[in-house]
Amino acid sequence: MILTVKDLTKKFRTLTAVDQISFSVEEGEVFGFLGPNGAGKTTTISMICTLLHPTSGEIILDGVNVVTNPAQARRKMGLIFQDPSLDERLTAAENIEFQARLYGVPRSETVSRIDHLLELVQLADRKHSLVKTFSGGMRRRLEVARGLVHSPRILFLDEPTLGLDLQTRRLIWDYILRLRQEKNIVIFMTTHYIEEADICDRIAVIDRGRIVAIDTPANLIARVGKDVITFITDNDDAFCSAVKEKLGLDAVQFNGEVRIVAENGENLIPKIFRTVQVPIQSVRLNKPTLDDAFILLTGRSVRDEAMSRRESMRYYYKARERK
Repeated sequence: MILTVKDLTKKFRTLTAVDQISFSVEEGEVFGFLGPNGAGKTTTISMICTLLHPTSGEIILDGVNVVTNPAQARRKMGLIFQDPSLDERLTAAENIEFQARLYGVPRSETVSRIDHLLELVQLADRKHSLVKTFSGGMRRRLEVARGLVHSPRILFLDEPTLGLDLQTRRLIWDYILRLRQEKNIVIFMTTHYIEEADICDRIAVIDRGRIVAIDTPANLIARVGKDVITFITDNDDAFCSAVKEKLGLDAVQFNGEVRIVAENGENLIPKIFRTVQVPIQSVRLNKPTLDDAFILLTGRSVRDEAMSRRESMRYYYKARERK
């Protein structure tokens, strides 16, 4: 295992942000971390990356105890922040070189590493261009290259494509997955984009500070069932009560819709219309997705997962005040 987390806990006075979670990440794996707002996802990543000190628990990264040897652990990890962190007044090469110096990369290797990484993310022709002239997608690619200059064993990506358009997001992930193949690097990511979570080998779903499931995307989806039926009704509470009482079906409400998971959805829908005396405005039938699995496990949609930077910082500083 490249990373082992055991009974990890973080408390801010009366708030338990992370509650005795345990998991491991294997060599060569793409590991995803998903959870609703305030679930403890960012707090967990911050503790692993030595940005927060845990209240209790153990973190072992490539044989190094992260809590007792943070400096040694940092040399084994790369971190791509959610918000841009490049210096716009420097060139692409200068941004990577600065990172190399911070991590003690030998000067004799720095130039060749810069050239290789810029080639890898297809920015070799912009080596001497100022970052302020780069598009959002180019900056993200440069941040990935910068995070790899010291040859980390594991790369942490916190919402790496937030705010980018779909095409650019796909390009970024093409580069990242290529890195996995070329360098056998472990990828540990957080995201609220379903198409990104689907590329993970395994996903940990965290809710209210505790991990509620760890499995492959396919196995998580398999927990949902065969069909997902979504209703928009005139009275969701009455509709849910009626399907439970008359048909023995459980329904989940979210975002003004009601969702029922059941087999043989095509046959069930007419039966619901005949049996439930609550006006139904619309209905749709789908095969389950990772988002449906997320709702089943947490009662919330993964699309509600993204927290704005302002909200994130407000949550963090409120927690710090309680400490």
